[in-house]
Amino acid sequence: MRSLLLLALVGLGAQLVDGSLGMAYGVTSTTLLLALNTGAASASATVHLAEIGTTLVSGAAHWRFGNVDWTVVRRVGVPGAVGAFAGATFLSSLSTATAAPIMSLILLALGLYVLIRFTVAGLPRDRVGLPLRKRFLGPLGLVAGFVDATGGGGWGPVGTPAILASGRLEPRRVIGSIDTSEFLVAVAASLGFLVGIGSENINFGWVGALLLGGMIAAPIAAWLVRLVPPRVLGSAVGGVIVLTNIRTLLRSEWIDAPDAVRYACYLVVAVLWAASVTWSLRRHLADRQATPVAVGPENGTGEPATASS
Repeated sequence: MRSLLLLALVGLGAQLVDGSLGMAYGVTSTTLLLALNTGAASASATVHLAEIGTTLVSGAAHWRFGNVDWTVVRRVGVPGAVGAFAGATFLSSLSTATAAPIMSLILLALGLYVLIRFTVAGLPRDRVGLPLRKRFLGPLGLVAGFVDATGGGGWGPVGTPAILASGRLEPRRVIGSIDTSEFLVAVAASLGFLVGIGSENINFGWVGALLLGGMIAAPIAAWLVRLVPPRVLGSAVGGVIVLTNIRTLLRSEWIDAPDAVRYACYLVVAVLWAASVTWSLRRHLADRQATPVAVGPENGTGEPATASS
């Protein structure tokens, strides 16, 4: 019973972060399951089965609050489902030990770009509204889906920063579209795991606990992301990406940093991240005072109609 309660709380917290920042549910939940000595494939299968419900509720909530671009959902979600099914089917014979540091370097670069760009310049409005190309979204979905299934998480960490960095979609729509398209990824990955390892290797009690916590948090997160200013949200997401991937790199076989070094690095990143979010918030408030606010269907966050934040 204690384990189920813990899993429900983790599911709630992970979905609250995931629905607000576009990432972290799979990574957080899978990490806990692995700490409970669950096999890699079983842990990923458990998380993805729970995500079928959480992403459905989250997607509906994001749609209700106007956070979803359905063209992006379709163009990134369908290739993502293909990648997720392939990753789930072959997880038992694949090793991600070598690929993880390489992927983390790519994500770290994207995270730094997003963090600096939003903190220094705010939302890049010169390209907001321009269409995201199929040749960009298709391969992105395929890779993100594959990484998500084989690593127990990765759809958000790969998809969110890549689309944010393009500057063509405002942050709340990036997060809402990624969260909504993850439903397709979760269904495909779950089918792949059921084919690959069978249902007897999955603890459905754990699935239910993660699902319950996630479903409670999903609508709250979708409402929260609508209220947070895009500039602040971009800095927050960038910090999550940087901190997560620095952790992966420092713990990898490439570096294998001592605990003292790792914790010192985490502290430095956390301080810089907090400073960035604080600066973005201050700039947003200053711009809001200087510019009339226009609130409407496309500007429900209360962002200035012409400000750079």
